[in-house]
Amino acid sequence: MAVTDPIADFLTRIRNAIKAEKKYVEIPSSNTKVRMAEILKENKFITDFEVLEDNKQNILKIKLKYIDEEPSISGLKRISRPGLRKYAGKDELPRVFNGLGIAIISTSKGLMTERQAKNEAVGGEVICHIW
Repeated sequence: MAVTDPIADFLTRIRNAIKAEKKYVEIPSSNTKVRMAEILKENKFITDFEVLEDNKQNILKIKLKYIDEEPSISGLKRISRPGLRKYAGKDELPRVFNGLGIAIISTSKGLMTERQAKNEAVGGEVICHIW
């Protein structure tokens, strides 16, 4: 079955794995999902990730991070979706939980957090919020 919103699927698989207290989650890979995993690792929301080669679409294996048996990710929310795109200019970039969370922005310079986009002085599509 084809997934119509792969980013929402990515976020939902992580959310479900955290609720089930899994150590790893496996997701069909794409360049966008790998970049999102890199951002999550840079911001210390996950421990690590790797791309497993297979004959079809590669698999992205993410190692979830827990601190004292509590997940480091308390919430994930898809903001821009295929039916309703949300954009933010360089002066309108969102702050998630007063700076404790991150917003992933799709810009002309690639996927980045709202802090990186503010430093680069670019706006773009607000993909999701993670806290």
